[in-house]
Parts: sequence; C-alpha cells; structure tokens
Amino acid sequence: MTNPITPEQEAALVAAIRQAEITTSGEIRVHLEDTCPTPEPLDRAAQVFAELGMHNTAQRNGVLFYLAWQTRQFAVIGDSGINAAVSDDFWETTKETVLEHFRAGKYVVGLERGVRMVGEQLKRYFPYNAKTDKNELDDSISYGDPAPPRV
Repeated sequence: MTNPITPEQEAALVAAIRQAEITTSGEIRVHLEDTCPTPEPLDRAAQVFAELGMHNTAQRNGVLFYLAWQTRQFAVIGDSGINAAVSDDFWETTKETVLEHFRAGKYVVGLERGVRMVGEQLKRYFPYNAKTDKNELDDSISYGDPAPPRV
C-alpha cells in the first residue's frame, strides 16, 4: 500500500481523534487502504470494524471512517449504541460533509471534520465519566495490507 497521507497529516488526524474522544466514552478509528476489495465500501467498512474489534466497546459506541483512497470509496459506520442514539440522517450528513472536502482533494481536512462531527454526537449521547471511562481502542490510523512505508 502506498501512504496517501504524510506523517504530519497522520499525526494531525490522530490528534483530532484524541481531541474528539476527550469528552466522551466513544471510540473513533480511521482505516485507509488503496482499493476496496468489496463492491460496496460499507460492506468493507463493516469487515474492518469487526477486524479491529470495534464492537468490543462497553457501550457499543465505536465509529469507523473507512477510505479506499485510490478508488475513491468512503464509508462511515457506527456500532449499535451510537446508531440507536443519533438521528436517522446523521450518518448521511456526516458522509456528505466529508465527501465535500474529498472532492476538493482535502482528504485529511474531510476526515478531521467528520471526526469532529462524530465526536460532538458521542459527547452528547455518551459523555465522559472520569470514574469509569478508559480509552478502549487504539487511536492510531489503521491501514490495509501491507502497511505503507514510512518516509
């Protein structure tokens, strides 16, 4: 896999994830790969969601941003807890906001904006509790196989 983002952009994206998670028990991940191996990116996002163990959060409030950057396929998917809490149009609105930035070639900006949108909803429905909350999932960006070279 080639890496579509620089190390600096990756660090900014991880920082956006951490910032969004500060006020919530929710968990956010981003997964990048060259091409989507399934006809529908939402199907692949569900596979990656399972592979990353994102369904293992206590409140089922994990969210995954999936991007197959070479084939320009994108999906955002949430676990059952967050799905039950947000409005019916939330995921579509979030997806369209991210895609607006993608169309302008601003992939990291789009993902950061989507992460902030999700973080706002997670904060609303799953606020942080200092006594019980912990970071349940890794905040790093995950990549399709093989991992991209670091430059």
